[in-house]
Amino acid sequence: MATTPEKILSSDEGNTIVRRVLSENWALYRKQYFIAFLFLGAVAASTAFVAYIVKNITNDVFVKQDLDAAFYIALAIFAVFSIRGMATYGYLTVLGKIGNNIVARYQRRIASHLSHLGVQFHKSNRSAYIVGQINQNIIAMRTMMNDIVIVFARDLFTLIGLIIVMLIQDWHMTVVSLSVMPVIIYIMSRYVRRMRKAAKQEVDLNARVTSSLIENSQGMEIVKAFTMEDQMAEKMRHLTEQAEIRSNKIVKLNAKTKPPTEILAGFAIAGVVAYGGYRVAELGHDAGGMFSFLTAAMLAYEPARKLASFRVSFERSLVNARMLYEILDTPPRQSDKPDAKEIIVSKAEIEFRNISFAYAEGEKILQDISFIAKPGKTTALVGPSGGGKSTLILLTQRFFDLAKGEILIDGQNIADVSAWSLRNNIAYVSQTPMMFEGSILENIRYGRPDATDDEIHAAAKLAQAHQFILEQPEGYDTAVGEMGGNLSGGQRQRVSIARAFLRDAPILLLDEATSALDNESELLVQQALDKLVKGRTTIVIAHRLSTIRNADRIYVIEKGNVTQEGTHASLMKKAKGTYARLHGIGADTVEIKSKTRKKTATRKTPVKRKTA
Repeated sequence: MATTPEKILSSDEGNTIVRRVLSENWALYRKQYFIAFLFLGAVAASTAFVAYIVKNITNDVFVKQDLDAAFYIALAIFAVFSIRGMATYGYLTVLGKIGNNIVARYQRRIASHLSHLGVQFHKSNRSAYIVGQINQNIIAMRTMMNDIVIVFARDLFTLIGLIIVMLIQDWHMTVVSLSVMPVIIYIMSRYVRRMRKAAKQEVDLNARVTSSLIENSQGMEIVKAFTMEDQMAEKMRHLTEQAEIRSNKIVKLNAKTKPPTEILAGFAIAGVVAYGGYRVAELGHDAGGMFSFLTAAMLAYEPARKLASFRVSFERSLVNARMLYEILDTPPRQSDKPDAKEIIVSKAEIEFRNISFAYAEGEKILQDISFIAKPGKTTALVGPSGGGKSTLILLTQRFFDLAKGEILIDGQNIADVSAWSLRNNIAYVSQTPMMFEGSILENIRYGRPDATDDEIHAAAKLAQAHQFILEQPEGYDTAVGEMGGNLSGGQRQRVSIARAFLRDAPILLLDEATSALDNESELLVQQALDKLVKGRTTIVIAHRLSTIRNADRIYVIEKGNVTQEGTHASLMKKAKGTYARLHGIGADTVEIKSKTRKKTATRKTPVKRKTA
């Protein structure tokens, strides 16, 4: 669910998100964070010690010229810097591992949640945009936790340690030098709301850039076929320019906080130098103490600045966290009822009873449809595009909630059973077979995760896929490539059918499984399907009516209604009916193709005549 750029976090909402992030992560890494705190405390203490030891360096080494003191002080400084180096290594390693685990946890969590969201969510949101947005947001979650720990452990501890040193050396000047802090904090707070809005827009634009890159890559064949290179390049140029402008605005917002804070800090330190010099020169105060105080004051500026500016940069992470939680908080549209039971399928009779459905408000896709798919028989759905045939296939798998009516399997309303048990009894072969990252073997095994290799090979043989798989470079271990790009359309479809064979479900749903194939591939796929449908309750959608002549029952779906039903023979007798008309169109098409192939096969190369 994409959030509009104009929706900005309120202070209360931001605090709620911070509490949620901490509650989800702090307890899990409590021990590791404690170790990190110890390391960060050591870094802070070493910084304060450096400022404190300046007094001894000035008085004992340079004023008194005590060589023994110089040796011990040098040894102490070496030891402190060694401890600081090891402590820095320690906290960076610990926080780095925590951060990597946070990213992995949220990646697993968001992937699991997305898989449980309804089909409508994925149809309504571009997948490439969601991926681009999620990647940014998850990384920001890691940054948020690390920033909280580092800023409040290292920087706060360092500032406290240096202020203690300053108070020890001269509490009067400490009060004077810290007087500018409230002004710096006020300046930083002015930029917080502006940063929220700019950060949200930056995430949105960067996600659109990522989305466009992914879509260009996946659709490169279409881009080149329609010579869209210049158009897509112009689109990308426009998006990247917008993203660059937004990023530059954030850079400018961050940069705007620097001049006033630097000027105020310079004013405070200059005042301390002038006042301290006066006290040493005119009032005889300790020069070593003065140098120690100045060192502490100058070292304290950096952690003080980070603490003051922390809220401005932190807003970016808050926006990212809010956007991530919006997806995680999206409830599954097709969640099971509290008392949902597992479906028990024996005969596998499917009854559609007074079905009505609309994807959104407006014209209904289906209107009071009723029919029965008989057990162990093949039921075909035909009709013009947009009539609602594919919607019936989706509803049978409970991808959407019905507006009216019931779908019953062996008398059990599928709305009352668990979605997992329902879909576990269904094998689905779509028009566009989906291949996932991995090997051919892994893609078939998705049909039944506990299947053995021998069972997978047997399923592939039934699907007419075994032979072509063995011809691949690595056989069953051959990677299918992105979206199955290493396989042809017919090969992908046969792998998809092998997956359905392996599932061995009592219900089979076929959505135009051969419509996008060439003649040779269609023949092989149809042979595999003829084996697959035997003994199963099958609902098949077909535009090529020649493929469903032997169906036990055919229903013609037009504009969301059943307008005809019967067998192929009985429907063909109704000469003016939709089925006969569609069958005639299909026959004409087949005849034209046949004649074209015949002419091509018999055409001879013309012989040039000799001229006199």
